[in-house]
Amino acid sequence: MPTASARKKPPAPSYRCAECGWTAIKWVGRCSECQAWGTLEEVGQVGVHTAAATVLERPAVPIGEVDGSQASARPTGVSEFDRVLGGGLVPGAVILVAGEPGIGKSTLLLDVAARAARGPRRVLYVSGEESAAQVRVRAERIEALARTLFLASETDLGTVLAQIDQVRPELLVIDSVQTIASTEIPGSPGNVSQVREVAAAIIQVAKQRDISVLLVGHVTKDGSIAGPRVLEHLVDVVVQFEGERHSRLRLVRAAKNRYGPTDEVGCFDLSDVGIVGLPDPSGLFLTRREQPVPGTCVTVTLEGRRPLVTEVQALMVDGVQGNPRRTTSGIDSSRTAMILAVLDRRAGLPVSRSDCYLSTVGGVRLSEPAADLAIALAIASGVQDRPMGAGTVAVGEVGLAGEVRAVSGVARRLAEAFRIGFRRAVIPAGSLAGEAAPEGMQVVEVDDVRDAVRLIDGGGPRLT
Repeated sequence: MPTASARKKPPAPSYRCAECGWTAIKWVGRCSECQAWGTLEEVGQVGVHTAAATVLERPAVPIGEVDGSQASARPTGVSEFDRVLGGGLVPGAVILVAGEPGIGKSTLLLDVAARAARGPRRVLYVSGEESAAQVRVRAERIEALARTLFLASETDLGTVLAQIDQVRPELLVIDSVQTIASTEIPGSPGNVSQVREVAAAIIQVAKQRDISVLLVGHVTKDGSIAGPRVLEHLVDVVVQFEGERHSRLRLVRAAKNRYGPTDEVGCFDLSDVGIVGLPDPSGLFLTRREQPVPGTCVTVTLEGRRPLVTEVQALMVDGVQGNPRRTTSGIDSSRTAMILAVLDRRAGLPVSRSDCYLSTVGGVRLSEPAADLAIALAIASGVQDRPMGAGTVAVGEVGLAGEVRAVSGVARRLAEAFRIGFRRAVIPAGSLAGEAAPEGMQVVEVDDVRDAVRLIDGGGPRLT
């Protein structure tokens, strides 16, 4: 008769997603948690395989005795990039730079590498997407040649590590992490296992030798960073490039930063001669004209902690079909539909049957609710065919009840508008909260969107 131990069934296998850690009792092709394909791997019974080290090379020390100077940032020479990073590159830091193809990632990092090499620092630029000759041509075009800037075109991880051993750089640029592969790991370059192995190897070398690393990462069609999610957890900083293909403006923001804030935004101008930082980009989003035009209004948005003065343009046309058109560029279409409904219902403007065309100047995208009031006033100005007063900006969020809600940073927004040359501001009532507007600026406070629309006719503003 079999014993109890002999009758005991072996533990059933389980499967874990390599992307997010979701577990299942049977294998499936697609993870139900993160929707990734082919990422479930069989796992056995959890056991301990690692023993304690017999010798400690770096024993733990009291936190007060740790040398904090090793984590100090060194400027890259590109002020807008330093603003996003929190001051510059920290030795041993690994920075992931992600963005759509052709947006300017390689151009910016080649410029950063050349400036660091003139520092002088030893810099190694590894290109897995282009040949060394192609990178050299771009470097000549943007004037990014330097004596201590070393260039290698490699796609094998072992060869890249050998190049690091030979050059011994202080800054390493890899373009891109999805093109490098290890011969020890099965699969093609860019798959989950390869990206994890490449990132782990590069990060280990960076931490051991205090090398600052800039990794270029691809993005998927929905804008998220390609590869395993663990890649974003392993690196110290995640920087994302944003911008429209038809516009020269590029915005760089940090989605993760262990060494600085994540609410800073860097502005760049991408041209034929390279990518140049824009310390004062507000003028890009305004139309210079002598007289105000109906259907336009200016607002001030906050990109991180940086105020940007932006113009909104609206064109209202009588609809010729049963369903009016709503076309937007740089403005969320659902937000536009809500503002149109509020203007029709709460302010009594006949906009429900009119075709509406909304756009921003300069290709900037307005996603902040503080731009609602400017959008509403631009539409109302277009419907009434009367311009807003010259030199006027509007800031405020519009609610479904027609109220104009307060937003943050009003004093900072007004200071930037005043610096550009605007002398009149329409803001929600009580939004300054004890702060003072710039001296010489006329401030008009409104409670709801109906009061704001009346300003176009010159009706009763409340001045502060």
